[in-house]
Amino acid sequence: MGGMTFDLQAMLDDLRALVEIESPSTDMAAVNRVMAVVEAWARELGADTHALPGGTRRFNFGVEEEGRPVLVLAHADTVWPHGTLDAMPFRVEEDRAYGPGTYDMKAGIVGLFHALRALEGQWPEGGVQVLLTPDEEIGSLGSRDAIEAAARQARAVLVVEPPVADLHALKVGRKGVGDFQLAFRGVASHAGNKPEEGASAITEAARAVLELEALARPEVGTTVSVGLIRGGSATNVIPAECELELDVRVSTLEEGERIDAAIRALRPRNPRVRLEVTGGLNRPPFERGPQTERLFAQARAIAEELGFEVGGEIVGGGSDGNFTAPLAPTLDGLGAPGDGAHAAHEHVRLDRWPDHVRLLTRLLREA
Repeated sequence: MGGMTFDLQAMLDDLRALVEIESPSTDMAAVNRVMAVVEAWARELGADTHALPGGTRRFNFGVEEEGRPVLVLAHADTVWPHGTLDAMPFRVEEDRAYGPGTYDMKAGIVGLFHALRALEGQWPEGGVQVLLTPDEEIGSLGSRDAIEAAARQARAVLVVEPPVADLHALKVGRKGVGDFQLAFRGVASHAGNKPEEGASAITEAARAVLELEALARPEVGTTVSVGLIRGGSATNVIPAECELELDVRVSTLEEGERIDAAIRALRPRNPRVRLEVTGGLNRPPFERGPQTERLFAQARAIAEELGFEVGGEIVGGGSDGNFTAPLAPTLDGLGAPGDGAHAAHEHVRLDRWPDHVRLLTRLLREA
């Protein structure tokens, strides 16, 4: 593995190439342009490449039909709309590289391919399989089946999402994530002349907000947040419609089931107001279990051999690792250290990045 040295300038050049192709999740053609660059890198390394239903690309490095590979998860989409580069251009200032999608997670893709190159074609037993998905930032609806199918055949799953901001710790657990939509349908009437003939959807929604947020149990990691409210048509009309959108985070599947049942059991007090609930838990919790603990212990020992320390944290945000954790040993946060995911100061720490690529290289060989 050539002494485990990495050319930081070459890594930056590759990062610039990906960041300067804007790839919002809503534009599949743009995401595909990023994927095409990465697929070319994979082919240069001799990978078998495949386009899967839903838009995911699969790259196999030394994977045999009956083998149990190390599975690596990455995504090519970002939260940033077209035009963001005008205000947030890719740039390097001292020991930081800034730009939309640097930290989450194009530097993770770049670090992965520099780690693969460092293996010099000496793939581990079972090989390495990479899934590059197009829709992680919007729930992975099109890629989930491919992710779970691959995890069932994998001996370990490494996720190149970024480490925990500032701490640079790996992620050994994540909360499950749910998105629910509640649509209240009442009866409109004139607010001045015949208010009694109306049935206010907003009134029922307002009551529901308090009931919903009371379901939270922060002491066990359960949060419920009503983030959007839309309703009404005019101030002099009893509102016939109101919609709520809420974000749910849970640390255990049991809590997810409790919250789901409670939301679906909500009933308006006014019998003339109807309620429709859609959505649900779209990512199960990635619970910290013994398989992940063993994988993390291995990563921590490797980091110590390489001369640095890594911690392990449980975080509130979800990733595609939530899908794989119940199916195979999963370790997340193996991308590039930095800060500012989804924020204007998004950046990668260049002084720490090569160490994390060294760690990933060893894990690809030894996990």
